Amino acid sequence: MSEQRIACRTPTEGSKGTTNIPEWKFDLLRAAILEVVGAAGPEGMFNKDLRDAVGAKLSAEDLERLGKLGWHVVTVKLELEVRGEIARMDVKGPMRIARVLG
Repeated sequence: MSEQRIACRTPTEGSKGTTNIPEWKFDLLRAAILEVVGAAGPEGMFNKDLRDAVGAKLSAEDLERLGKLGWHVVTVKLELEVRGEIARMDVKGPMRIARVLG
């Protein structure tokens, strides 16, 4: 029996294609990303800090099973942007991301 996979898209205009990752990886990272971005509040958090913040929420076993944490975090983060669950903030300086409420 094959493992369920989630198609992760990118919000970048003109970029077609998807990356399919195992559902358990998507669910694990989605929950962690929404938790850390949500905890940052309305000011959001720096995109560059996301990988480390997510990594701190996961067990050593999950980190080992995931493989490349940074690549997976970016892949799931982009899909969450497409879904409208998180968004890039319109601010000057380094990219910030925030949870979309409502």
